[in-house]
Amino acid sequence: MAFDYKKEYKEFYMPKNKPSIVDVPKMNYIAVRGKGNPNDENSEYKDSIELLYAIAYTIKMSYKGTYKIDGFFDYVVPPLEGFWWQDGIKGMDYNRKYDMQFISIIRLPDFVTKEDFDWAVKEATKKKKQDFSKVEFLTYEEGICVQCMHLGSYDDEPATVNLMHEYMQGNGYELDITDSRYHHEIYLSDPRKCDVSKLKTVIRHPIKKIK
Repeated sequence: MAFDYKKEYKEFYMPKNKPSIVDVPKMNYIAVRGKGNPNDENSEYKDSIELLYAIAYTIKMSYKGTYKIDGFFDYVVPPLEGFWWQDGIKGMDYNRKYDMQFISIIRLPDFVTKEDFDWAVKEATKKKKQDFSKVEFLTYEEGICVQCMHLGSYDDEPATVNLMHEYMQGNGYELDITDSRYHHEIYLSDPRKCDVSKLKTVIRHPIKKIK
């Protein structure tokens, strides 16, 4: 049976719909950076998703070809995630989607090296005849965060974020969103196939102990 990161690492992907504190270790990701309203029809965000999945599935299906990844085992491609920010705002202003900036990411299995990633980019470029120059290999350690499962529309996230911040403060922490620590979302539902009221999104914010 294919290894499923959501099931094996429930503390990172399947939190309850009440806030909790988690320490997220260093992980490797496929990443694409961009900006603008993610809901626009021809947005950079939608383009980034297409690029990410092309590389993710090139790596996943590599075992069927001649290129062999050392230590490879069958796995379910982890969910789409996103780091989001807006200049001059510590958090998110959902009324200003036009000035959102993002890094779209998909987690890589630990056995995938930068060399394997580079091979996948070349392979996808050759097979799909697309430009994958925006795709990068990103190593990132998120550290101590507060997180919560959000149920429903993305536009209703502020209510969940408020609960997270109340919980954080009640446990002696403060928000630590910076130029390198971001508002983080993990998308467990496909909005094209799921009723808005049933969307599941993990929301995660970086925090630090109050001195």
